[in-house]
Amino acid sequence: MRPRFSGPSDLHLHSARSDGTEPPAEVMASAHRHGLRTVALTDHDTTAGWAEAAEAATSLGMTLLPGMEFSAKHEWRSVHMLSYLFDPDDAALRAETERIRGDRIGRAERIVANIGRDYDLTWDDVLAQTTQDATVGRPHIADALVARGLVRDRGEAFAGILHPREGYYEPHYAPDPFRVVELVTRAGGVVVIAHPSTAGRARMMPQETLHALIDAGLAGFEIDHRENTAQGKRILRRIAEERDLIVTGSSDYHGRGKPNIPGENTTSDEMVARIIERATGIEPVYPG
Repeated sequence: MRPRFSGPSDLHLHSARSDGTEPPAEVMASAHRHGLRTVALTDHDTTAGWAEAAEAATSLGMTLLPGMEFSAKHEWRSVHMLSYLFDPDDAALRAETERIRGDRIGRAERIVANIGRDYDLTWDDVLAQTTQDATVGRPHIADALVARGLVRDRGEAFAGILHPREGYYEPHYAPDPFRVVELVTRAGGVVVIAHPSTAGRARMMPQETLHALIDAGLAGFEIDHRENTAQGKRILRRIAEERDLIVTGSSDYHGRGKPNIPGENTTSDEMVARIIERATGIEPVYPG
């Protein structure tokens, strides 16, 4: 049976509803211009862009897999969990994302207050860089620093003022990865760990933890990503082969927020089909 979608497929794109710089419709248009025909909108901890993205994707003849990038934490590691085709009205999942977003706002306010002791930066400067329903985070603070002329771009902001060594950093709430897998799978979704080896083995979760997550319902790894190390990719591919996991490749597009280009890494039709087949929450949005 032929699938209803067609490639190339990029399953990791961000809009201005989180830390991207383009509205969801423009993200879909950018993806289409780069030759993509199946995409996933995966804003951080929010589904606010789904409706706009779906309308734009349909008008362009593209297939949309509604998704989200869940912020999690394992010990001291930040772990991002790409979650696809879950029921957005699931009560437990909604409560958790609301808690994450609420704490992100409080954390961002604390960081801005810290920075404001030494630099001319206010919370209003940050709000001016956000859109309605956006998940406020450090990228918006970086944009405010740029607008204030304190740094040249986001990269300089994160390498300087926003780097933890500068003393302005504040922690934020994030659930354990096992909790994310439980919530998303109960809501009928499919979980793939985003860029699992961005800083080598020291920052990768231990292999025994990865295997335990797979036993708990983790579906796969995003391996083809510009920030994954070569050594990490080898380890992840071996585990994926041993456990018959879904393997994805994505751009992690953020508009002007990062140099990543839609479609610079893609996911095979076989793997997209496996995600769709495994999901029980909602269907992809197919072109008419």
